[in-house]
Amino acid sequence: MNYDIIIIGSGPGGYVAAIRASQLGLKVAVVERESLGGVCLNWGCIPTKALLKSANVFEYISHASDYGINVSDASADFGAMIKRSRGVADGMSKGVQFLMKKNKIDVITGTGKVKKGGTVVVNGSDGSEKEYSAKHIILATGGRSRELPNLKQDGKKVIGYRQAMVLAQQPKSMVIVGSGAIGVEFAYFYNAIGTKVTIVEYLDNIVPVEDEDISKQLLRSFKKSGINVMTGTNVESIDTAGNGCKVLVKTAVGNETIECDIVLSAIGYSPNIENIGLEEVGIIVEKGRVQVDDFYKTNIEGIYAIGDIVKGQALAHVASAEGIICVEKIAGHHPEALNYNNIPGCTYCSPEIASVGYTEKAAKEAGYEIKVGKFPFSASGKASAAGVKDGFVKVIFDAKYGEFLGAHMIGANVTEMIAEVVVARKLETTGMDIVKTVHPHPTMSEAIMEAAADAYGEVIHL
Repeated sequence: MNYDIIIIGSGPGGYVAAIRASQLGLKVAVVERESLGGVCLNWGCIPTKALLKSANVFEYISHASDYGINVSDASADFGAMIKRSRGVADGMSKGVQFLMKKNKIDVITGTGKVKKGGTVVVNGSDGSEKEYSAKHIILATGGRSRELPNLKQDGKKVIGYRQAMVLAQQPKSMVIVGSGAIGVEFAYFYNAIGTKVTIVEYLDNIVPVEDEDISKQLLRSFKKSGINVMTGTNVESIDTAGNGCKVLVKTAVGNETIECDIVLSAIGYSPNIENIGLEEVGIIVEKGRVQVDDFYKTNIEGIYAIGDIVKGQALAHVASAEGIICVEKIAGHHPEALNYNNIPGCTYCSPEIASVGYTEKAAKEAGYEIKVGKFPFSASGKASAAGVKDGFVKVIFDAKYGEFLGAHMIGANVTEMIAEVVVARKLETTGMDIVKTVHPHPTMSEAIMEAAADAYGEVIHL
């Protein structure tokens, strides 16, 4: 069959691009080898948040007496938590199936491979092979858990994020290698339900992409909750010969062996660029990423790439935005190129982390003279009432023009608050505009206004 667009991959980049293309009147097909929704809906964003919510509820119950409520004999049912998480993921995937039908998008099941001449070959699980043609082909094949030579995953004792979501039983102890979003989210979940957790991070700070003040606060919060954190530490080898694992790590003071039931490798992701036809067609790949222009066109006419396989942050909302921009450009519209310096990043451990724009260090390195404001949630009436006083909001402005350079938050519900800053930066809002914008009281979001006021010496509640 002939299509206007065929999209290989149905994650948050692929399925969103397909829907927008259909809205624009284009005939669209999506090729998917597993489940609609990709990793995000089935093995990433959604099911992990379901697990984290279960941990959060259990923590509330465990500390119910702090709120004047007596609860006895509460326990974490690991199997039931896993089952709920899978149910949430299945429901979301079915929702994408409905959206495909609603928007009259053909779903082709199988593994897609691009060929010359606007052709996609799809190999089905039954061994069948079919060819489809399209004027435009979008590659949206996503990524997978990255492996290192000394950290090979066997799926049983040394696992990736997929296995971490469906373990048959709760481990008594776990070593998590890597402290990015995946690592710290699973650290919070397993620690909250009673697993002894150790985080091993090669760099000097956990959540190393975040502002250093955020990293230091999360370290304090994690240590307070009983998580063992080892920074500046490298995994040398893992012995899985016995009942559990023996993890040999190299620290600043020498080698140490950590014994545990399970090792979770959370050292990032690898883009899925193998066996999708890049070499045969002649698509340029550099440093493991498909090279594209500002509107996601490759060097080959009629072929595009979005999401985890191209430059930019490997985030679901980035892939979705790229997909929309890509198909709008194909349809003859005039979309604005994506500003990768105004992409919010969210980490859903407890306390949550949210950030956008420059860190303090990056702003200084970029040559800005800056004003920095900070407001702790310990001074927030809403945070005190809710019993969630850990954390703060930090804002960074250009001292000369008041440009909103960045914001970094750690605390309860900050992942819901960061959008205010993203919109403000998009609209070129200044620091004093934030100070003079009335925020509702009592709310956690007041901290953004108070932090901005602190930057200009006008903070009231500090």
